Amino acid sequence: MTFQTPFTLLGEALAARGYAEPTAVQAAVLEPEALGRDLVVSAQTGSGKTVAFGLAMAPELLSAEGTARATSAPLALVIAPTRELALQVSRELAWLYETTGVRVATCVGGMDASRERRALAHGAHIVVGTPGRLRDHLERGALDLRGIAAAVLDEADEMLDMGFREDLEELLDATPETRRTLLFSATMPKPIVALARRYQRDALRISSAASEQGHGDIAYQAMAIAPADIENAVVNVLRFHEAETAMLFCATRDNVRHLHASLTERGFAVVALSGEHSQNERNHALQALRDRRARVCVATDVAARGIDLPGLSLVVHVEVPRDAETLQHRSGRTGRAGRKGTAILLVPFPRRRRVEMMLRSARIAAEWLGPPSAAEIRAADSERLLTALLAPVEPREGDSDVAARLIAERSIEDIAVALVQAHRARLPDPEELLAGEAAAQPPQQGPRPGFEGSAWFRLNVGRSQNADPRWILPLLCRRGHVSRSEIGAIRITGSETMFEVPGAIAARFLAAVQRTAGDDDGVEIEPMANGPTGHQGKPARRPGPPPRKKFNHRKGSGPRTG
Repeated sequence: MTFQTPFTLLGEALAARGYAEPTAVQAAVLEPEALGRDLVVSAQTGSGKTVAFGLAMAPELLSAEGTARATSAPLALVIAPTRELALQVSRELAWLYETTGVRVATCVGGMDASRERRALAHGAHIVVGTPGRLRDHLERGALDLRGIAAAVLDEADEMLDMGFREDLEELLDATPETRRTLLFSATMPKPIVALARRYQRDALRISSAASEQGHGDIAYQAMAIAPADIENAVVNVLRFHEAETAMLFCATRDNVRHLHASLTERGFAVVALSGEHSQNERNHALQALRDRRARVCVATDVAARGIDLPGLSLVVHVEVPRDAETLQHRSGRTGRAGRKGTAILLVPFPRRRRVEMMLRSARIAAEWLGPPSAAEIRAADSERLLTALLAPVEPREGDSDVAARLIAERSIEDIAVALVQAHRARLPDPEELLAGEAAAQPPQQGPRPGFEGSAWFRLNVGRSQNADPRWILPLLCRRGHVSRSEIGAIRITGSETMFEVPGAIAARFLAAVQRTAGDDDGVEIEPMANGPTGHQGKPARRPGPPPRKKFNHRKGSGPRTG
């Protein structure tokens, strides 16, 4: 199948870019029933939607001869949620319309506004921009929308989530009522439906196969793990897959900041994206990923919107997505343009049932696996090393002389061992996980996993001091840098409170409470040699070096440091 478009120059541009046939969404907007109509298109990121709306609005931009219409004001307006996406859309439309004479102007935050105003004054057929910057140019009189024949809202759901509704309404209200409105959105929540009703007439609804069934080129995996193992599981997943580029999703800025610092400390080439980063910092981070100076990006959902990384092959949901739509939108960053991708969900034991329901609602068949073990990672390292060393190489000048000298002074076996060790020395060490193979099993009834042989601690407050689990539990989590699920039984007596933590984290917990001893005046926490009557506990181990701050998997409650 080839592109059926009445405009020869567009067909030639597509052929030059290697487009042999349209994607599902591109074919849908070219159907006769879609021509000239308002459209509501459900299409995931990576489905070819930019080319789709570029083709859809061609009749409003080109004459019968296929060249740009004469105009003194813009004919098409494309609104995107982020600077990165707007620039990407602008580049796509530029090559698609390059030979037609259509001019594209871009208006985004972080760029020279005066230069943008000059570009608008010189004339543009298509204006692409972010809501805030476009609204600024409109209110200053630099952007004339009275001649708009087609308006496109790209990733409309994201723009509403980011609070751009007022900007969008002001921009659309400034365009003629006769315009076509093309609304592209990965999801269709109620606010999007309301927006469509207000600004569209007899809109045709298009839902591509990709949006209905998820991305066919993405392999979904789910890993049930102990909450205390989340950060270590991230390390092992990255080490096992050794992806060209990986994106890790967290729910909060604090968790992005912490995970970025932790992975950097472990030796990963990693960058971070969240709302606290400036546009200049975002640019440097994205360029590092494109230049391969960094291979891992830790990001929040909002900060990752509009990012296009062609080499992205691994997405890790470090924190469980809030709903099925977020799951698909995050995962859609990989498996694009016919490439294979992997999306992995790290699921704390207590949340497995919720994730299973989310996967069913999204019609995603995920494979439940245990997180990669240190032994599996070392085996994968060995295979990758063998593949790399057995591949044909072209020696550079001087390489043969060095090789001959090595052979003269050492045995072949010694040289091979040294080579293997040198290769492994540059790789971050895998982590030993608490849960092991049990992580792949459904939650069990009875005692929680990890509390066998638990360690008991004592608080110097009891019922006489109004001790209550409702304030004791948050205090323990804050002081010990643990999650609620890592606190076991709590027993309150008249003058003291006893509680348990998994024996495997007892030393780390004790080190943390000692570092934060000044946080709560008069509240002391100390280990017990044995648990309360009938509950013999494991003596707390002597703490080693201060541990890394624990990653907090609970949304919006980043850990405090002492």
